[in-house]
Amino acid sequence: MNTIHDMGGMDGFGPIEPEENEPVFHHRWEGRVYALTRAVGPWGRGREWPSFRYTLESIPPVEYLSMSYYERWFRMMTTRLLVSGLISETELETGYSDPGAPRPELLSGSNSGSLGAGLLDMDVPARFGPSDRVRARNLHPRGHTRQPRYVRGRRGTVVEDYGVYALQDTDEDGRRPTDRRPQHVYSVRFESRELWGERGGARDAVYVDLWEDYLEPA
Repeated sequence: MNTIHDMGGMDGFGPIEPEENEPVFHHRWEGRVYALTRAVGPWGRGREWPSFRYTLESIPPVEYLSMSYYERWFRMMTTRLLVSGLISETELETGYSDPGAPRPELLSGSNSGSLGAGLLDMDVPARFGPSDRVRARNLHPRGHTRQPRYVRGRRGTVVEDYGVYALQDTDEDGRRPTDRRPQHVYSVRFESRELWGERGGARDAVYVDLWEDYLEPA
């Protein structure tokens, strides 16, 4: 994404202040949102609802910044349920079953050919290898991408090849047709000053995991 949802490398938001002995959930409702998110997962089988991250990144920037972490999750979950017709606006507003809405049914999984998100046991040629110099392509997709904005157009060095994974990007509707494109994922080292100029530390570096489609020879 190209908006506030991709906050890596941005500043001006104040210091990061870790909370000592931070609990898993600060409020009981946060745990309920997490549990509900897991519970509704099976209802997505056979339904074309947008991907998890794409839905989060579709929240308007002003609203996104004003929400807490699990408020965003709740918005994501209810948005997916609404667009797939599993709940109605009336049910979301009142918290009660809408007698005029059709009864939701669990569907069997669709045979979409998705390769999933895990490591794939596939023999796919690698375009790059350790020590190769690469440049992150200057891509600006309208859907979700795993390429951080701050590395676009920057040069780095391949450190490790993690193996073959399906590309997890989405199209502009939040679907993942690209996950059928298995390819290598690499750990790429970027020198701090390549990313931040003179503001970067001379001895610092950032390691970013990048799909092969994001890279070109430097």
